Parts: sequence; C-alpha cells; structure tokens
Amino acid sequence: MLEIKNINVFYGDLQVLWDVSFQVEPGEIVALIGANGAGKSTTLRTISGLLRPKSGEVTLDGQPLHSLEPYDLITLGIAHVPEARRLFVEMTVEENLDMGSLRGPAKLKRKETKEMVFSLFPRLSERRRQQSGTLSGGEQQMLAIGRGLMGLPKVIMFDEPSLGLAPILVGEIFEIIKRIREEGKTVLIVEQNVRQTLAIADRAYVLETGKVTMAGKGRDMLNDEHVKAAYLGV
Repeated sequence: MLEIKNINVFYGDLQVLWDVSFQVEPGEIVALIGANGAGKSTTLRTISGLLRPKSGEVTLDGQPLHSLEPYDLITLGIAHVPEARRLFVEMTVEENLDMGSLRGPAKLKRKETKEMVFSLFPRLSERRRQQSGTLSGGEQQMLAIGRGLMGLPKVIMFDEPSLGLAPILVGEIFEIIKRIREEGKTVLIVEQNVRQTLAIADRAYVLETGKVTMAGKGRDMLNDEHVKAAYLGV
C-alpha cells in the first residue's frame, strides 16, 4: 500500500536519511522506533510531502507521492498527526475538525465523519465550542487525531502521540490507535514509548542514524536482545 524506496533526505548539506526503505500493508499498524535524532520524524515529514527526498520514491497504491504538494496528499489518503499536535489554538474544537476536511470527498462527508470522531472521542463532542488552546494535553491529542481522521485517510501517521501525557492517558491513546485500525485505517507510528508501541504493532522497523537496521514483527522485537538493551532499558 505505502512503499518507501531507497529515500535519501537532506537538510541543506546535511544528510539525515540514507537509502531508507520499508512498506506498510493495508490494515497494518507499523512502527518506526529509534533514538532521538535517528530520522523517524524526518521520514514522516518526507512521506507527507513536507520534505523532498534527494533520491528514492514514496508511493501509495503504486502512485508516486514524492513529487506532489502536501495538500494534494490529503486528498489521496495520507494524514499526518504531527508531534506537539499543532492545533489552531484560537479556533474551537469543531473549527479545528473542519480544517481537516477542506478538500474532495472529505468535505462532502464532513458531517458524518465528524459524528464518527465524536463517537470515538465523546469529550470532544462535549467541548465542541471550546477553544482548542484551553483543552488539556490529552484532549488536545484527541483533537489532533480527530482532525487527521476528518480527511478520510487510507494511511494515518502518528508522530509521538503520547508525548507529554500522563501515564493513564498514554494507555488511552494506544487503545484509540488500535480502534482506528479496527475501523479499517492503516497506521504508521513513531513513538518513544517503545514497549507499548511494539505491543500493538504488527511489524516494526528500527532506524539508527538515518538507516533501517532491523525489521520484524512487533512482538518478536519485544524479545530481541538489542531492542531490549537499546530501547526498553532491560
């Protein structure tokens, strides 16, 4: 479904990704794990068109994405829930959700999609007219996820969805991600909480200094000695 083929990505003269390749099949949860600075967020930004690879390809259902503008990728079925949420803080909850459905079929189905989001996140329904900047951290993360879902994505990408949340909310966010997959979405997740991420992931890739160094089933990686020593503190 989503395929990344030998991408090399630079910030100016500084190369950040070296020949990164992996794929995400329909209905999977796939995780990218690695230390800070390994290139995980850069990979997501490249897939969503915010960065251009110097070489290599990104394709969705065989269609090249790497030469398109980010706003075109939304219509094609890519949603990116960024690190730190990036909400429109002076807009209401409902206005933020509307911003996720400005183009194509998503705009036509806005009402029914919004009701689906409110059923997934009842607290957002209760706060639909509240400014998003006044929400708690967990509620803001729910809103960021809901805004991504408003675009009717085939693939939804999460960048550090549990960052800064209380432990009880972290578990809730991971349960929500599992529910999103159960609704037929495909998920690509970058997350520092490696243990919980691998527990829900069908497959995972390890990025180290901009290169894919390992790949395997999520639960198998929980028992891998290198992964345990490097990322699980075991």
